[in-house]
Amino acid sequence: MTELCDLTAVELRRLIGAKQISPVELLASCEARIARVNPRLNAVTATCWDRARAEAAAAEAKVRRGEALGLLEGLPLGVKDLNETEGLRTTWGSPIYKDHVPAKDERMVAACRAAGAIVVGKTNVPEFGAGANTNNPVYGPTRNPFDTARICGGSSGGSAVALAASMLPICTGSDTGGSLRTPAAFCGIVGFRVSPGVVPTERRPLGWTNISVQGPMGRNVADAALLLAAQVRSDGADPHFHGIDPALLRPPAPADLGSLRLAVSTDLGFAIVDARIRAAFADRVKRIGGWFRECAWADPDMAEADETFEVIRAQNFLASQLENYRTRRHLLGPNIVANVEQGLGYSAVDVAKAHARQTRIFRGFQEYFRAHDVLICPAVTIPPFPIEQLYAEEVDGVRMRTYFHWLSMAYGVTLTGHPAITIPCGLEPTGTPMHLQIVGPYGGDAKVLSIALALEQAMASDPALRRPLPDLAKLAA
Repeated sequence: MTELCDLTAVELRRLIGAKQISPVELLASCEARIARVNPRLNAVTATCWDRARAEAAAAEAKVRRGEALGLLEGLPLGVKDLNETEGLRTTWGSPIYKDHVPAKDERMVAACRAAGAIVVGKTNVPEFGAGANTNNPVYGPTRNPFDTARICGGSSGGSAVALAASMLPICTGSDTGGSLRTPAAFCGIVGFRVSPGVVPTERRPLGWTNISVQGPMGRNVADAALLLAAQVRSDGADPHFHGIDPALLRPPAPADLGSLRLAVSTDLGFAIVDARIRAAFADRVKRIGGWFRECAWADPDMAEADETFEVIRAQNFLASQLENYRTRRHLLGPNIVANVEQGLGYSAVDVAKAHARQTRIFRGFQEYFRAHDVLICPAVTIPPFPIEQLYAEEVDGVRMRTYFHWLSMAYGVTLTGHPAITIPCGLEPTGTPMHLQIVGPYGGDAKVLSIALALEQAMASDPALRRPLPDLAKLAA
């Protein structure tokens, strides 16, 4: 039976505005679902139910009085545990901060609250967001809702699972090497890596680097776009902020796929991709390719993308974790230690070369998009692996360079600064969700949303392509 928490965020917000449901009822539905399935999945961590109930009651009164409502009025929200939340424990998945309770919300969270969202709790992450297995010493592992023996992806894994199991209608995420896109791919929901600066953030320690962004997640494209419209704001704290695109403040309209030149690539010309993902992706291309004006297999020039991302990523970890490494190394997990030590091994020449290579990759992408309107490729190289594995050591028999090398399909796109969204499209051979990663032109965030929406609508009528749903009864049992 469909419950309130199973409805989309857009529909829930419409029903609240029409006085057909109460925010109090909706919150109670989410609380009941979390109580049923979260013990098995471990997606939602610290919670603030008393405050949430009071805020839901206040939202209900606001609706009854006929006051102007916020964009997210009355919608329960999960906040990734890498974002600071006033009065609610924020740990970054680290024992160092296991008792940390911030005095105020960071800017993105404050913007969501200002739009009427009700923060219910935090969603689980890997330690400091490092890696794509959502597991940490504070809260333990988060499990895939389609197969609890497998990982859910990360670092926005808790958010993705909370959405997939309809525990919450909207959740926040962030992305450096695929942290929005990988868990979305593994859990059958939508994760949107926006262009740097679209969702301004004060959390990036090296403000001028473009590899880390904040962004929305949702069960479908419209829900993700709704949350994004609240996250978008004017903020001078982010050097990449260059103004607000008004198109991102409106619900997206589906693109005319028949007018677009589609490029498809299985591996972006450099990644090592599992045979099961290759086969599933080829099948999806065969099914959707005819919907476009053109469909061409074409790899961009991404030579040395692995080396480039490794150096630039290590810089960020040196900026954020070097002091912890020097003074509290015994409290850090192996991923963080590996990141810092990798960074300490680079020279200024290595850094300069990496940024020069990134510039070349970026310029090559601009040439690529002169010949194509949109790129579709996988977002991950392999299906989700057993939860006991910290990371994938090999893909298709090839040994990985680093613990994050298996994320190359996502971090290759990260280097370009182009917007990319991951949407579900049926199941892959292991019985977990298959996906498409849709990459748009530079600065084309609104275009990416419109293409994703059109594809989502076109695939909805095909049982092999529509969004799969986890077995909630099995999870509750």
